[in-house]
Amino acid sequence: MPTLTKLFSWQEAAEHNTKDDCWVVVDGKVYDVSDYLDEHPGGDDVLLKAAGRDATDEFDDAGHSKSAIDLMKGFCIGEVDPTSEPPVVLEAKSSGDKPKPSITDKLKEVQYWAIPVAIVGIAVVAGMLYCRKR
Repeated sequence: MPTLTKLFSWQEAAEHNTKDDCWVVVDGKVYDVSDYLDEHPGGDDVLLKAAGRDATDEFDDAGHSKSAIDLMKGFCIGEVDPTSEPPVVLEAKSSGDKPKPSITDKLKEVQYWAIPVAIVGIAVVAGMLYCRKR
């Protein structure tokens, strides 16, 4: 005998996409992860990006452990109604303008090897110039 669960439309699931009210859909099941955001090992931003939509691919790609999958069962609140239509997903816009990156932010973006290579290059040139003057 099949287990009866609450059915949610895709539209209903899509409406729960905030930090205070965060639902994700994985393999057709709806999970209310609002209370788990602060505890999620990958950070709450991972769950918030998947909020209100089908996150099956992202969930599978993350390679969750068996214990994570078992823990997830406790957050299940129902299933997506298979007769409902998934909402059209548009490119998400940021909630505000991004602040202008500082010089330290720009330096962090530089490849990890670029600064040491530049230092070695300057040292080699300086050494060659010193040897020529002798």
